[in-house]
Amino acid sequence: MWGKKEVRQTVPVPASFTADSVQKLSHHLDSVFRYFHKRRGFNGTVLVTKYDQVVYKGAFGYADFYKRDTLTLTTAFQLASVSKQFTAVAIMMLKEEGKLSYEDSVQQYIPDFPYHGITIRMLLTHRSGLPNYTYFSDKLWPNRQVPITNKDVLNLMAQHKPIAYLKPNARFNYSNTGYSLLASIVEQVSEMPFAEFVQKRIFKPLDMTSSFTYSTNMAVLTGKIATGHTRYRQKRTTDYLDTVLGDKGVFSTVEDLYKWDQALYTNKLVSPETLEEAYTGTWLKKKQHEDYGFGWRIKPLGNGDTAVYHGGLWHGFSTYFLRNPKDHSTLIVLSNLPNGSLSYLKDIREFLYPATTDSAKAQNKGMVASAKR
Repeated sequence: MWGKKEVRQTVPVPASFTADSVQKLSHHLDSVFRYFHKRRGFNGTVLVTKYDQVVYKGAFGYADFYKRDTLTLTTAFQLASVSKQFTAVAIMMLKEEGKLSYEDSVQQYIPDFPYHGITIRMLLTHRSGLPNYTYFSDKLWPNRQVPITNKDVLNLMAQHKPIAYLKPNARFNYSNTGYSLLASIVEQVSEMPFAEFVQKRIFKPLDMTSSFTYSTNMAVLTGKIATGHTRYRQKRTTDYLDTVLGDKGVFSTVEDLYKWDQALYTNKLVSPETLEEAYTGTWLKKKQHEDYGFGWRIKPLGNGDTAVYHGGLWHGFSTYFLRNPKDHSTLIVLSNLPNGSLSYLKDIREFLYPATTDSAKAQNKGMVASAKR
């Protein structure tokens, strides 16, 4: 949106949202996350907003268990599949600039791509049917001591033509390969590496100074970076697959992700109309609980609102980012200990967006009460 006047979307703030109510909400959330940390092993950072205001943020546990290095709000985490929303927005930005269309075929940008009938829209919505590069690379990549790149993935597909899982547009089939391809298309269209594009066109304009993409020389970066761990608190090491970007590979902090959240309520990156399409479900057979747009899962909440969210799990990191456009609220949770503690996010959602029934309200009150004990 170069040269355009910034426009910000706003929502009415109810009279009940007062400094006192914010303090009470913050206290309740602190009790809950301290309980999760002490009793259920949660290790990570948290940030919660409501009506665009940060109502709670906290850090619990260690960035590195071996070094006993304490986590802070400025610790960067591998976002895993939460990275997909950045890839999707990069595509949306190029679409708004008239440099591509969602209906373009992959071959328009990667001529020797061996799978035909796949469009950019199918990649965005996980309807390409492509095989998973994380599986076929294990068989086809000759030396796992050598990092594999997005271009290498394309070369493996062109040379070996791994069998597709499904015909194009047959149905939803979650695809990391599709998002790695989208990153390659961004590179072709923008004529710059994907990592450079997101740094110059997204992170820098939004002042996301603690955000970056994975590289083999990350150690030279300033600032604290969390170490991924197994559920038994053993250190996870990176491997040759980490260098593929688009489906994963963005590192960020909860505070930088708040800047990202706020930017999506403006036209700094894309217009509200473009983003609205990204938040529109695409599943032909509607399921009761979930749908998928462009880089976002779509989920009804207990209070009747509809949230967009994504989770991620990769090499010792477990992440979660939920936005509710109805009240401009956000729940961001980043963890470097995938021990199942994020399974309790359902409790947090029910607390933040309680169902209107009396029984649901009582259940949420009970959860907060137990957290205080």
